[in-house]
Amino acid sequence: MPAKPTAHSGRDPRWRRVQQFTAAELPAACRRWLLDDDSLTARLIALDAGRFNVLRLDQGWQVPLPSEQALLQVPPRQRALVREVLLRLDERPVVFARSVFPISSLDGELAHLRQLRNRSLGAILFRFPSMQRSPFELARIAGDSAYMAPWIGQQEDAWARRSCFDIHGKRLLVSEVFLQGFTPWDASLPVHRSQRGKVSAAIGGIKQ
Repeated sequence: MPAKPTAHSGRDPRWRRVQQFTAAELPAACRRWLLDDDSLTARLIALDAGRFNVLRLDQGWQVPLPSEQALLQVPPRQRALVREVLLRLDERPVVFARSVFPISSLDGELAHLRQLRNRSLGAILFRFPSMQRSPFELARIAGDSAYMAPWIGQQEDAWARRSCFDIHGKRLLVSEVFLQGFTPWDASLPVHRSQRGKVSAAIGGIKQ
């Protein structure tokens, strides 16, 4: 049986390292796609299940959630740029994503991340050859969790994952909640060369 959501105060889900899940809580079929560290944008486009687009829900300066502060190693009351979006296929929401950018990471070659608008962050990060990604943390989130906007209409419990990206010592955090409209991909699904133009289009107009 999949892991059940765990009650937690506030909006911060209970994130756990993969090693803390039992085989019953985290079945092999879920592990195959949840722990896939390729670009999520590229994976969704390769599914060929509809036109991929990003809808920005909210972006602004706020104090990160407690577990986000700890993972990013930022002071408790320091604000960061927080961006929340929906990843959609043919206007169907499939992933809710939350990104946290410490102010110290938004200068130099990453300064343009302040103005992503409706562009895909993940696709941009994977363009950096030196990018390093931390191991995933996972959570099982209730459909009515305050972590997501209620109007998204998520009724079922959902798997979520998060990881830190490091680019030349600048860290940022990306969390992804797989909504009820999402269909897992096959672990062997390649990003076919015919799809690469679509991935490039998803990040068009960004200058580094």
